[in-house]
Amino acid sequence: MKYIATVKDREYTIEIDPDRGILIDDVPQEIDFQRLGQSGFLSLLMNHRSVSAVVEEKNDHWDVLIQGELYNVQVQDERVYRLERMRSTGATVDGQAIVTSPMPGIIVAVPVAVGDIVKRGDKVVVLESMKMENELRAPCDGVITHVNVTAGANVEKDQELVGISQEVAEAS
Repeated sequence: MKYIATVKDREYTIEIDPDRGILIDDVPQEIDFQRLGQSGFLSLLMNHRSVSAVVEEKNDHWDVLIQGELYNVQVQDERVYRLERMRSTGATVDGQAIVTSPMPGIIVAVPVAVGDIVKRGDKVVVLESMKMENELRAPCDGVITHVNVTAGANVEKDQELVGISQEVAEAS
């Protein structure tokens, strides 16, 4: 199983493999830990180095205290991480965000039209792929400048679906 851990805006890929052990960014690590009581206190042995930590699970992250420094750690399994990234996929070209298809599929719905004002995270396209519906979301606030697809259309990976002008949103 793979996980993506984000600490101070840096992402680490953590893989737990029954044959190869624990890999962090594809580098094998020797890790052993013991949870001491119910307090969240952990005693870690990592690559022959002893580390003590206090770990507390919050709603959407973990607080990890190591050697007096507090780290906010967000952990997602690889599937959730990839889905979240697909939902907000898009590139910016000349002040315009472009929402592209993260995979081949069929457009189920396009709930926006040219001229609509959208906020970051608003649903702009629903794409069905591998029998799953994926909501593609606006990567920024803006105004829809063009829509290149309609419901029922087949699309390829990286195909441009919707354009969002960021400049118009900033002016209004």
